[in-house]
Parts: sequence; structure tokens; C-alpha cells
Amino acid sequence: MTIEEDKTALSERVSAVSSGPGVYLMKNSGGEVIYVGKAKNLKKRLSSYFRRDSHPDMKTGVLVKKIKDFETIHTVTEQEALILEANLIRKHKPRYNVILKDDKRYPLLRIDITTPYPNLTIARKIKKDGALYFGPYASAGAVHQTVKFINKTFKLRKCTTKMFRNRTRPCLNYQIGSCLAPCCHDVDVDVYRRIVDEVSLFLRGKTPVLIRQVKNEMVLAATEERFEDAAQMRDKLFALERTLEKQHVVSSDMMDRDVIAVTRGERLSLITVLSIRGGSLSGSRHFPFQETMADDDELTGTFLQQYYETTPDIPGEILVSTMPHDSEAITDHLKAIKKSSLNLLSPQRGEKKKLIDMALQNGAMELEDRETRGRQGMDLLVRLKKKLDMENVPLRIECFDNSNMSGKQPVSAMVVFKDARPFKSAYRKYRIKTVEEQDDYQYMAEVLGRRYGKEDPEAPFPDLLMVDGGKGQLNVALDILEKTGVAGTFDVIAIAKKDEKAGETKDKIFKPGRSNPLNFSQDEDLLLFLQNIRDEAHRFVVGFHRKTRNSAGLASILDSVPGIGEIRKKNLLLHFGGIRGIRNASVEELTKVEGVTRTVAEAVQRAFHDQDGRD
Repeated sequence: MTIEEDKTALSERVSAVSSGPGVYLMKNSGGEVIYVGKAKNLKKRLSSYFRRDSHPDMKTGVLVKKIKDFETIHTVTEQEALILEANLIRKHKPRYNVILKDDKRYPLLRIDITTPYPNLTIARKIKKDGALYFGPYASAGAVHQTVKFINKTFKLRKCTTKMFRNRTRPCLNYQIGSCLAPCCHDVDVDVYRRIVDEVSLFLRGKTPVLIRQVKNEMVLAATEERFEDAAQMRDKLFALERTLEKQHVVSSDMMDRDVIAVTRGERLSLITVLSIRGGSLSGSRHFPFQETMADDDELTGTFLQQYYETTPDIPGEILVSTMPHDSEAITDHLKAIKKSSLNLLSPQRGEKKKLIDMALQNGAMELEDRETRGRQGMDLLVRLKKKLDMENVPLRIECFDNSNMSGKQPVSAMVVFKDARPFKSAYRKYRIKTVEEQDDYQYMAEVLGRRYGKEDPEAPFPDLLMVDGGKGQLNVALDILEKTGVAGTFDVIAIAKKDEKAGETKDKIFKPGRSNPLNFSQDEDLLLFLQNIRDEAHRFVVGFHRKTRNSAGLASILDSVPGIGEIRKKNLLLHFGGIRGIRNASVEELTKVEGVTRTVAEAVQRAFHDQDGRD
């Protein structure tokens, strides 16, 4: 059946679709769901796909040609369609939908207000545990800088929960006046909670409010002749004012709001989010999407749903460059998440329109930068294809490396570069299962056999496989690919470090069928690119091995505790879910495990405490 016949058949089916609200699922020739959408009027929305001769966005027209079937689910209300669409997107993960990646790579700050003396910790994921979460922050550097300022300015405890439970005397932070030492002193819970509230105000961007509050307390302390307290508040005031000076005021009404703008380019669509708190710009983030059938209003609506489901701080006002068609249903949905009032606006003039323009300008600059990097990366890959005499451009490159210490806890890891950039969600870690003795060749053989024997059938094959090592590792890789039946499916190379003793000045790249390494003297940037991939694999596997080795070392601590045999050890591990849980447990929590007496629990805690001291 031709494309026109497909389109006609689908167009005829649209005539039987209801005009009410609901969700539609677009499918390709293999029956795979490639797009999920919602509509207030299903018939009208589907007609816009199949009864239109051309589409304003050429890319959308190309994607529509891939649709061979569709399915509709009718709902009573738009709100039901909204929720159903989100659930179906999570379930099917359609290729052409807007799907936000897991924000675990963006750090957050967490204060567990369910405890009487909470501390500030860095988290990677929001949990429904009653704690306060702030962020996410754009980088680890930004979050560490914030933590450093808070630790210096506010007297929250700095120690971990385990240290807090076991400390017998105050630490240096108490001596220098940056902690109240609730671990050892009887600190009024209400006094400590006021400090927590101050930190919360600061993290929510309410620095001007906090400054007024501290200034009033300073004046009161001076009036009551509590000059030492007044001096401490003065120092805090100066620190907060210096921080406020660095913040850029962008709106005169001093309100909290987010500004969300859509920018489109040749290869990417980009959503830019500006976070404005107390009238000052507190941060910006960009979310790229490569392939989507959504127009600007659909893109904005789907993004709003997904973004605010995992964002701890939803402001009272959200400005968007394009208003979603189902804005009323989305607003109601966000109000339900926020549990208070919220305004969704698309301003056309005035100060708020200037904020939209600022977001669009930021998005355009970021988009240009990303597309420039993308073009440069593609140029590099095309040159690499020619240099390695490959059939295909190496859009996906996989690299393996091993790590062990005298044959103990051997591990391997794979890193993936996609379009010349790290593709971290595809990284994989491997524990060596079948090799008893220290043998790098056998480690590589096992891991390559597991990867390309389709241990993970969902993972696509690479265009280029690179192994760390010389001709020996290359021959192992070729032998394994032959045995798994995928030889010739993709190209293979090996990278070996230079031998300085032999007078070599550059790392070497080996290809099958060649005794000598390739000459990269005229293409040093290509060699540097391959070295960067190898170094990333080395970093990743060494970190994994260090973690594995530390876990094994901690596990051996239990073996050294008097009264802990295999049964009690197993019970402890099952009850706490691993060594970390046991390590952080109190004596009372340990005694709840079957067979663990208080004497044994104290011995377990003492063993980990001694280990912490040695570390």
C-alpha cells in the first residue's frame, strides 16, 4: 500500500472517531507506539494529521508518513485525558513524544524536617519522605557552593546522621561557633527549628525577607544589650547582603515565577526555564528534544505536566511563550500538585512579556551553541569514518575497559558516545563472573560475550567498538564477535598507550588486518577524540571498582564481629538492604533483627565506628 493509500485509509477511519475528549496512540508498521497525544476534540485533532495535504513543520510531515495505524481512548473529561496521556507516555516511552529524562543527575538539597535536628544533605532524587527538597541545581559546583555558604552562615549541624548518633563530644564546628552541637548539648528544638526556617527561606530565594528578619532580630538583641548575639546577627546580615548583591533583579513586583519558552532549530527543539524567586533570577535550565511530532502548544503542555511532577518548588505564576490548547485542564492539574492557587499566563506586552523575551533569547543562544557543537561533532565523525575506512559514520561508539587489584573483585565497564558526546544512560557495569585467575584477555572475552551475545536485547549494536589494549585485546574481541555471530556487523579497533621507553610519543590505534598502528599525524584531533573515549571508560570502570572494593571491605567487617555468623549476617543484610543500611542503623534498630542481641548490636556498631576512624 502506498503512502497516499495509507493516508486515505486512515483519513476514512477518522470520520468514525468521536468528537469528544480523549487520547490517541500513533503506531508504525511494526505496531510500535511512536506517539501519544491528547485532545479536547479527537476527531478534529486526528483530522489535522491525515486530512491535511501539507504540514507547516516539514519534520512533522515526515513523521506523519511513518504512521500506519492509530488507536483512540475516549475519556469523560479533559482532565482524565491529561492524566491518561501522561501514564501512557510513561508506559510506552514513544519515540516522538516529549519525554523528560530522569533528573537524578541534577543535584538537590534536602532537609529532613521529620527529625528534631535536621542537617542539610545533597540528594539526587525526590522521595515522598516528608523532607524538604530544594533545586534541582544546574551543576554539582553550584550546589556545593550553596552548601558551603549555608554551613558558614547558619548553625545547622554538619555531621552525618551516624556521627550525630554516636558523637560523645562536640566537634570543631562547635568550637568555632558554626554549630550548636545538638549531638552533645540540650539544644532547644524551637531554637534549632528557627535556624531551619531561615535556611529554607534562603534556599527558596526569599533572601530579602530573610534579611529584614535578621535585621529586626539584630536590633532587638542590641536593645536588650545581648551584644554578642547582635554581633553574630550582624555578620549573618552582611553575608546575606553580599549574596543578594550578586542576584540579578528582573521583575519589580518581587514575585516568584517560572518563565518557560520554546525555541526551535534545524535539529533540536529546546525548552528554556528561567526560575525567578523574589523578583531575582535564581537559575536557568535547558531541555533539548531531538524528534517530536508536537507543535509548540503540545510541547509546552506535555513539558508542564512532566516537569512539575518532579519539581519540589512550584511558584504561584508560570509564564509560557505559547499557551497550550488545554491550558485550563493543565492549570487544574498543576494546582492539584501544588495544592494551592496558580496562574498560567502567556503575556503579550509589558514587563512579563520582557521576561518571555529574555527566556527566548537565552534559548536561542543555547540552541545555536548546541547545534554548532552538533555540526562540529558530525564533521569529526565523518572524518573518523574516512580515517578508519568504515562503511558507516560512527554515530554510536562503545568502549570497554577492565579494572582489578591483583585479581581481586575484577570488574569491567562500557561507555557509549552517541553523536560524538557521552551517552551516559547507556553506560553499563559488569562484575566478572566466570574468570577465577587474573587475566585481562579473559575478562574482556566474558564481557564482550555478554554484551554482544545480547544479554541486553534492547541495546542497539554500535557502529564502532573500541577496546582498551593492543593487538591482543583486538584479537580477543574479533574472536568473541565471531563466536556470537555478529562479526562484520560493526567495525572494531583497539587503543594502546604509547610506550615511552620505546620512544613512542602518541597512543596507537590498531585495526584488524594491519600489523602496524594507524598514522594519525595529520589528524591529531581524531586521535584525541578516541583517547577521550578511552579515558572516560577508564574513569568509569575505576570508580565502579573502587565502590565494589569498598563494599567488599565493609562486608568483611561483619565477619570480624564476635557473635556474627552466616545466619545473623544474612538476616542483617536482608533487613537493612545492604551494608550501608547496617552501617547507619542505631543499636535499637539493629536489635530488631532476629537473633541480634544488644551486645551483638553494640559490637556491630563499634566495628563500623572503628572503621570510620581509620578512614
